[in-house]
Amino acid sequence: MLNVNNIVKQYATHLALDDVSLKVEQGKIFGLLGPNGAGKTSLIRIITQITAPDSGEVIFNGQRLNSSHIARIGYLPEERGLYKKMEIGEQVLYLAKLKGMRTAEATKKVRYWFEKLEMGSWWNKKVEDLSKGMQQKVQFVATVLHEPELIILDEPFSGFDPVNADIIKNEILELNKKGATFIFSTHRMESVEELCDNIALIHRSKKILDGSVSDIKEQYRNNTYWVEYDGEYPVELSAGLFKVLHKEILQGKTRIKVQISAGKTANQLLSALLPLVNIHRLDEVIPTMNDIFIDQVKLKN
Repeated sequence: MLNVNNIVKQYATHLALDDVSLKVEQGKIFGLLGPNGAGKTSLIRIITQITAPDSGEVIFNGQRLNSSHIARIGYLPEERGLYKKMEIGEQVLYLAKLKGMRTAEATKKVRYWFEKLEMGSWWNKKVEDLSKGMQQKVQFVATVLHEPELIILDEPFSGFDPVNADIIKNEILELNKKGATFIFSTHRMESVEELCDNIALIHRSKKILDGSVSDIKEQYRNNTYWVEYDGEYPVELSAGLFKVLHKEILQGKTRIKVQISAGKTANQLLSALLPLVNIHRLDEVIPTMNDIFIDQVKLKN
């Protein structure tokens, strides 16, 4: 759906994006990750045509990005943009009309979403009377109301309690099942694990990692395991076979985190330990997206 090709963007002396390229596949949820100031928001503003790149191009469904694509994109910015003194129902209708919807169609859709998200009594309330989380619900509705093909969410769970965050997460998944493509920018790595098919990690204006979440996690597996057992084994057993990274004793059982040596396997580890100790569990330590994010950012600092 979206090809970002060699984008460069500079603000005065600050280089925000340095030759960034990425591909967002149709029907997928794409995680755009990076520390504060990495360049994520600059890239989103280029995709939504708020700003233009200094060089490079964005291709949307085979066409160079242009003003006709604006109505086919929904954008929930990190900085909220609702009018505080305006009534909620009137405001969402106004935003829907800016996306090209007619009054009757927009009214029907707004009422549908307000009912679905338990916002029916909010129609005549003003934004300033709502909590941060309630305002976020309103802005989410305004983002998806016109059924855009591409939905860009910048920190969509900010301000939500766990219950409402789960409601919005389920709505994202439902819209995705119906064919919507998402770009999802967040610092919440657990949300990336739950929602994203593919990710790109931007740091200091450059893309430093991209690919499918499953492939990246597979790539960063490092032969590390938790072993829970009771009994004792001789220290020399570990030589050349594994390295103990952490050890703790819980309720009489010993638990060690070990990294198996290169060329060795978990079966060899078990074969060495089983004659000496009583093993209760063996669990591989799969790196989380949070682990990978921190390791890659530290590596590039």
